[in-house]
Amino acid sequence: MSKYPKIAFIGAGSTVFMKNVIGDILQMEPLQGAHVALMDINEKRLEESATVAMRMVDTLDVEAKFTSHTDQKEALDGADFVIVAFQIGGYDPCTITDFEIPKEFGLRQTIADTLGIGGIMRGLRTVPHLWSICEDMLSECPDATLIQYVNPMAINMMAISRKYPQIKSVGLCHSVRWTAWGLSSDLGIPMEKVNYTSAGINHISFFLNFEEIMEDGSLRDLYPDLKRGYVEGRFPKDESQPNPGCIDKVRYEMMKRLGYFVTESSEHFAEYTPWFIKEGREDLIEKFTIPLDEYPRRCVNQMRDWDKALDNLKGNAPMTFKRSFEYAPDIILAMWTGQPHVIYGNVPNNHLIENLPQDAIVELPILVDRNGLQPTRIGKLPSQLAAVMQPSVTVQGLTVDALMDENPEAIYHAAMMDPHTSAELDLDQIWAMVDKLRKAHGEWLPEWARAGTVTKVA
Repeated sequence: MSKYPKIAFIGAGSTVFMKNVIGDILQMEPLQGAHVALMDINEKRLEESATVAMRMVDTLDVEAKFTSHTDQKEALDGADFVIVAFQIGGYDPCTITDFEIPKEFGLRQTIADTLGIGGIMRGLRTVPHLWSICEDMLSECPDATLIQYVNPMAINMMAISRKYPQIKSVGLCHSVRWTAWGLSSDLGIPMEKVNYTSAGINHISFFLNFEEIMEDGSLRDLYPDLKRGYVEGRFPKDESQPNPGCIDKVRYEMMKRLGYFVTESSEHFAEYTPWFIKEGREDLIEKFTIPLDEYPRRCVNQMRDWDKALDNLKGNAPMTFKRSFEYAPDIILAMWTGQPHVIYGNVPNNHLIENLPQDAIVELPILVDRNGLQPTRIGKLPSQLAAVMQPSVTVQGLTVDALMDENPEAIYHAAMMDPHTSAELDLDQIWAMVDKLRKAHGEWLPEWARAGTVTKVA
């Protein structure tokens, strides 16, 4: 074992994200001599990331080694950790397509990258590329740990676990940590004085407890404060004011109805259920401040901000660093040094949550140390919470069935089982919408999933 790890970063053309993650790693003394292999198929963006990487080394005065690769196997050769962050098809054309075609049928969305018809189509585009990484890992770095940031998180992780169960992998998302931070802000309690456990599936996970750590070490349940604050109109706080978790009305309403706080905001959660986005019910959109078409707006803003940030990173302005709160650096540090750390990640269920399917991908606490990833067994979730999750697990499973069996009919089955889609569209509309999406995405889809492949009503 060498003194420092080799980290392959697949999708390193995401320069700002690469800078945040690798910047955290290079500030950790035991990792400051790491070899980071940057890989991207876009040579221009790869070159930009390499330039920023060299500035990081100079600014932090560390021993780290960076290499650049357009060949995936070359980057993976001998890696100890593989970080994956890419988007197949990008904003234009694929994200635009995933919004505009459903809208023609009356199906409105907010983010469309994780669940629903947008998540299904993104999964079909993305999984084959993740599988290619897993295949190359088997030959180039079979003992490496795959750290997976790509959406749709649960579909991707389920597809990896089914086809490549021998690959050590974990899917990472920001929602649990950011929501805990946002709730602590609403309550006016420092985050370091909050104790919590969250469990469920990605973006539909709930805080099973949320507590304040008192001076004597005892724990005070904060749910009564949250529920009382919502009833009295004090929570959520004015969203125009700084609030790191962007706590919104949808999540407080779900707490009122289910008794527990969900970890994903109205930017996502409203399109996972049939209750908030309904044709002819603009009063609901206004009441719960549902951000329809949020992701396209966000993409346009991010591209604008990206160019400005990239100019600064490549220029002569001083390079600054602060912790990004990404889990990947903590995982690498814990596994490399043995210093234990608890993260929230997405892994196969395998009896961790009793009342969800055993092949579901669940999001819960994971202890990480030199022994690797050790998920926490949660047991049985409150039945109403599992009931909210189950429809999405079904859609995820059907999408992965389509990919595993190369069966286009399963795409339609996945769409018809989606809660929001089925609440808004009839079966003929669903079939026509999927037909049109398959045709529009064309070569972004695997060949078997493209328009022209025979499908029929079973």
